[in-house]
Amino acid sequence: MRLRESAHAVLTDEGGAILDERTGRWTHLTPSACAALLLLLSGSTEAQAASGFAERYGIGAEQAARDVRMVAGTLTARGLTANGPAGAAASCRRWRWWR
Repeated sequence: MRLRESAHAVLTDEGGAILDERTGRWTHLTPSACAALLLLLSGSTEAQAASGFAERYGIGAEQAARDVRMVAGTLTARGLTANGPAGAAASCRRWRWWR
């Protein structure tokens, strides 16, 4: 997973946030959501990230997979990932004239 070019993350073990440059809004992350995102951004697949997440938090593989999938899905739905929802790219192009 990759964040969109205009999304800037501040990630720590205590939590984090992502600034969406297009809207000026921050998306705040819990420490566990931040850990899941760090695993996803490290270039690992969603399954590898879930495995690392399960190991870190001592939870079952199915729960870890659901948690990682939820973080990835939420960020994608908000248009913060490079593979965001279809409408996000069109919306960005529509408003590019003001930049």
